[in-house]
Amino acid sequence: MAALPAAGLGSLSSPVRAQPKPELMRVWPGGKGWPSETEWQELARSVEGRLTKLHSSLDVCRTAPAGPACRELFRELKNPYFIGDDPSLTQTTGWLDAWETQTSAYVVAAQSTADVVAAVNFAREKKLRLVVRGGAHSYLGTSNAYHSLMIWTRHMADIVLHDAFVPSGCADKAPEPAASIGPGAIWMHTYDAVTTRGGRYVQGGGCGTVGVAGLVQGGGFGSYSKNFGTAAGNLLEAEVVTADGAVRIANACTNSDLFWALKGGGGGTFGVVTRLTLRTHALPPFFGFASVVIDARSDDSFRKLVRRFLDFYAERLVNPNWGEIANVRPHRRLDIQMSFQGLTAEEAQALWQPFLQWVSAAPQEFDVVKAPAIRAVPARHRWDPQFLKRNAPGAIRSDDRPGASDANIFWAANVSEAGHFIEDFQSLWLPAALLSEPQRDRLTTALLAAAQHSTVELHFQKGLFGGSEQAIRDARDTATNPAMIDAFALAIVASEAPPAYAGMSGHLPDLERGRRNAAAVRAAFACLFAEVKPRGACYVAESEYFLLDWQDAYWGPNYPRLRAVKQKYDPDSVFFVRHGVGSEGWSDDGFSRFKD
Repeated sequence: MAALPAAGLGSLSSPVRAQPKPELMRVWPGGKGWPSETEWQELARSVEGRLTKLHSSLDVCRTAPAGPACRELFRELKNPYFIGDDPSLTQTTGWLDAWETQTSAYVVAAQSTADVVAAVNFAREKKLRLVVRGGAHSYLGTSNAYHSLMIWTRHMADIVLHDAFVPSGCADKAPEPAASIGPGAIWMHTYDAVTTRGGRYVQGGGCGTVGVAGLVQGGGFGSYSKNFGTAAGNLLEAEVVTADGAVRIANACTNSDLFWALKGGGGGTFGVVTRLTLRTHALPPFFGFASVVIDARSDDSFRKLVRRFLDFYAERLVNPNWGEIANVRPHRRLDIQMSFQGLTAEEAQALWQPFLQWVSAAPQEFDVVKAPAIRAVPARHRWDPQFLKRNAPGAIRSDDRPGASDANIFWAANVSEAGHFIEDFQSLWLPAALLSEPQRDRLTTALLAAAQHSTVELHFQKGLFGGSEQAIRDARDTATNPAMIDAFALAIVASEAPPAYAGMSGHLPDLERGRRNAAAVRAAFACLFAEVKPRGACYVAESEYFLLDWQDAYWGPNYPRLRAVKQKYDPDSVFFVRHGVGSEGWSDDGFSRFKD
């Protein structure tokens, strides 16, 4: 990742706190201390030839931007499996006025923990910039860096189911069903293994091509988090290679401080995770979906619609059964795309009937643009590739490369995220107090003001208010900002563009459009922030690049404890990511200010 100037885009957060600067200095190609060819060959032998000098697949576009090879590359940039299998590419191609994707100097395509140990030791001893890449979904660009050594865990993707797992050293704990998952696994394959074939549920993310390890370390959420909790809250044990090259088991009984930090403290910060073991749950009978798109014919009608939906949500949907999104869009549109578990389709339809009848009773005020659809599927088929191809072909896309696995599917709703270029991204957790009857008018006003500029997405599954007792109890024992426990939703305002790269003729970002959209995002967010004014807490994986007081925003009162864990296991910051624990004082790319 190479950081670029902020172009005057400020933050709505408070100023960053002064911190001591790190002592470790990185080396630069051609500078004093950069490994010789002989030393690189020694590393290659230690990892059994799995070291590669990396060249960017984008080079074909730099030499022939209108050529057939470049056209094919950009077509495949909408295929997340293609991106995931190429260590020179990233799921996010860059961020306006913030960062652009950069190719590592070398990559270790790790297939074992021993490969990871060798790479960590080499990077530490040679003072190299080190990056860790699993699923490569990083809005902040943390899975790539110029002139770095990349540890690529894509090939460490084994998934093993346990009927009765007991964490190492925890003999007094009762065995429970679990799944041990390699750091290169993605959620679509994990759900297929655990749910389709194993008949259990594991709490992961909604976007199926996100990496398992990154989501857990980021404290990630999924469609059913209000019932099953966060991914981090379900972690039972991790194997991790720390900065000293040691292989450590981390769980509630062994290295418990490191275990806690891995549960939401940020990926690529405390070490390289080489195995995760997550609790699995009994499947509900059904998983389901509820959607409808409604346009209001006037501003007054739109206010009525948004307020009525907030009433309906507060009275009927704030419980472990419901998650996913309602979008308050410009031009007076309410777009509802929600998921449920634990209910039949008939029960869900009965639940929604009062709201839908209220809308249909006022055709002079509302137009139903997309008819209500409320469906349920047997839970075991929720991520079943063959079932989905037969019964919901429009909901999925497939990896179109010759010889690709039939299991390589992804949600059509996530196509825009493949290879996207971010123009701006803002988020904050909305406290449950705003959903109380006295505050709903205020919340409605804020949402309507914001939607005059840009869409506001309300991600209900990314706040645990109304969730199950176990989900909340487990979340309290993670490093994630506890503000998410009392939040009913995460509000996101963002804008993205198709794949684009700075400096690449024919495929440049549209800066005029991007800055216009970024201004609209910030105007919308300012309306929400100014009128709602919660404490500015947000989710580490989905947040503003230019956030100033990120320590408090991401981790709140947990940050001092995380800082102590970082100092214990990685005092020299061998592992560095932007806005990661202990990154105070570093330049944005982690080493350029300290090069020889």
